[in-house]
Amino acid sequence: MKELLKFVTCGSVDDGKSTLIGHLLYDAKLLYTDQKQALELESKIGSREGELDYSLLLDGLMAEREQGITIDVAYRYFSTDKRSFIVADAPGHEEYTRNMAVGASFARLAVILVDVTQGILLQTRRHATICALFGICNFVFVLNKMDLVNYSQDAFDKAQDEIRKLSSDLGLEQVICIPVSATEGDNVVYPSENMKWYTNQPLLEYLECVKTENGTEEEGFVMPVQRVCRPNHTFRGFQGTVISGKIAVGDSITVLPSGEISGVQALLCADKRVQQVKAGQAATIQLEKEIDVSRGCVLANKTELKRTNMFNANILWMDEQALVQGRTFLMKLGTKTVSAVVMAIQYKLDINTGKQLRVQKVCKNEIAVCDFVLSEKTVFSSFKAHRALGRFILIDRFNNMTSACGIINHHLRCSENLTWQKLDITRELRAEKMQQKPVTIWFTGLSGSGKSTLANELEKALNMDGKYSMLLDGDNVRMGLSKDLGFEEKDRIENIRRIAEVSKLMNDAGLIVITSFISPYHNDRQNARAVIGTENFIEVYVNTPLEVCEERDVKGLYQKARNGEIPNFTGISSPFEMPKNAEITIDTTNRSIEACIRQLLDELQKQINK
Repeated sequence: MKELLKFVTCGSVDDGKSTLIGHLLYDAKLLYTDQKQALELESKIGSREGELDYSLLLDGLMAEREQGITIDVAYRYFSTDKRSFIVADAPGHEEYTRNMAVGASFARLAVILVDVTQGILLQTRRHATICALFGICNFVFVLNKMDLVNYSQDAFDKAQDEIRKLSSDLGLEQVICIPVSATEGDNVVYPSENMKWYTNQPLLEYLECVKTENGTEEEGFVMPVQRVCRPNHTFRGFQGTVISGKIAVGDSITVLPSGEISGVQALLCADKRVQQVKAGQAATIQLEKEIDVSRGCVLANKTELKRTNMFNANILWMDEQALVQGRTFLMKLGTKTVSAVVMAIQYKLDINTGKQLRVQKVCKNEIAVCDFVLSEKTVFSSFKAHRALGRFILIDRFNNMTSACGIINHHLRCSENLTWQKLDITRELRAEKMQQKPVTIWFTGLSGSGKSTLANELEKALNMDGKYSMLLDGDNVRMGLSKDLGFEEKDRIENIRRIAEVSKLMNDAGLIVITSFISPYHNDRQNARAVIGTENFIEVYVNTPLEVCEERDVKGLYQKARNGEIPNFTGISSPFEMPKNAEITIDTTNRSIEACIRQLLDELQKQINK
């Protein structure tokens, strides 16, 4: 079986990535007859005045053909006598950087095109950085459009010097430069007659023989469990793809994160029993002992994997909305999906200079180093030790879009000695003693909407009914628990996180908690719901119009905000994101406090008794 090389082509806009691969396939006679005929036909109405437009072999979307750019990643499989290949042709536009990152994530080698007439551009630097981020060690810098500089060796040498400096700045390991003309075919498949001063291999010949071992081989046997197979009561197997090492029948295996050990009773590849499985194979493993194993667990042997909930990682931020400290996401790590919080943004990387910049937020297409804390202890590895357990994606909890991808650098030691202490007196015992259901009633709305007044009256009504409660008011909390926080987005996020954690603890004590906070961001309220628990969280939206709130303006805050004296004031210079599905909505505009409280009590009765 031929060795397979997976590589990605990337670079700046219009550097000729699709043309290069198209010409390679054409000259190497790796096209079917109908593909060749379709190319010749479509080129007659293309943008090259009837000459062959090799990019059409890769650019499949209508928008790509119309604009002459690559948007989506185009994958092509081809094979020569010496090797098989899968190439990911990645887009060059900054807008589609996330697509380029997808292509880089699977590759072992990067072919980065550089327009020799322009030299190294910002997007070239970004793509090289992303490729290095994903652990690619082999880089081929293709200096394209040599025909536009009359195949000048001086132009090549000048561009090569730039690349050497870039490689030094980024710490790129194995780098080679090849001068080509993608449109004319020079040094793509065959040596160029126009550049006899270049005596090294043309591109295809180099790709056929390059060795792409990325450092040392991954240690030990590792297989993340993707599925538990239980066709009948006599068989229980654990299925997944072996990411490193090998295991044989009779070997011992450790189940993580539990740490339990068992022998391997049987191994299956597809429906055939085998004596051994190795890296790259999909397998079913049957253990000698009955052990609790589910999706997200990891089977391992002769390797040390971390089982903690804090680590430091490099990320490529891909969301339109900027990343700020304190935001919560779903993290997919191996076969495990777990809630994760951005505990700290350490710095972002300046693509131009390579400097580490201290920042409060990370914007789209920027690369940053962050600390994460997970909701539970999870099995992972540094990316250098085990690629599959050292990379992850962040998923927005509310729209399920991928917000970032990243690789793990190292775990954080502060998490190693922390263990959740189980208590004999439980939440249920305390609630039973108080004869009430401990919930958090979360009031949200603009300043002046009536939140604090309603929250105070509601607690009085609950107290008269014999209930045990605690009211957390925004101003009061800001004067104590959160007095170190400002009103920027990251501070608001942290303030709400603290309130949610305190509310959860008070609910565990058996108390009904009433909170009164503007809490303007939908994500933060949903994060609070996740911390406290959906079944214990009742959102009350005090939906009083802005003009009514301004008329009340008891504290004179709106006027100061409009005069520019108070920055980041919700409703004026900072947004308020209205709740989409609040359990209770109430408008205090033309209603008495008594009428509002009666509505609240009636609605709460329905919610608590569900």
